[in-house]
Amino acid sequence: MDQWRQLKPLEWCKYVNKEVKVKANEKQQYVGWVFTVDPVSASIVLVTFQEKGGTSTVRVVMGHAVQEVEVLQEGNDETAKQLRNLFMPQGARDLSTEELRFKKESLRQWLEKNRIPVEEEGEMLRVANVLSVGAPYGAEDCSSSNEIILARVQSLVENNPGLTLEQPANS
Repeated sequence: MDQWRQLKPLEWCKYVNKEVKVKANEKQQYVGWVFTVDPVSASIVLVTFQEKGGTSTVRVVMGHAVQEVEVLQEGNDETAKQLRNLFMPQGARDLSTEELRFKKESLRQWLEKNRIPVEEEGEMLRVANVLSVGAPYGAEDCSSSNEIILARVQSLVENNPGLTLEQPANS
């Protein structure tokens, strides 16, 4: 019946940056680009981009109402950038792709140095299978339903000595 709730939270991540059709209770359907999925409630944050100059629409489809999710289109780097820019603070939008890549790599290396298991999953870093870190890879960009792990990883992120962008990428 509702396969959505049978998925594990990490499996929901495969829908991020993809255009989907969400079938919800009472035969409602929503189409949009998945920005994120809340790991606690399984709610989906969908974005519908408007044509040039228009206002984008953000809709949250509550997890308990989701019946089915169908992928309509894969996203690309431009889609990911558009989604990121909608929710990213203005200062972070000014970072180049290279600067974001450097920050992600620096954080990944720092976490590994501190014996924290981390994997890259597109633009996201997945930490110990219970936490994700998105661009621009600061403490406020960490997301987890486990408050203890969240606080500890945020503390590590804040203390990352390699976060200054002036350093060369291969240091």
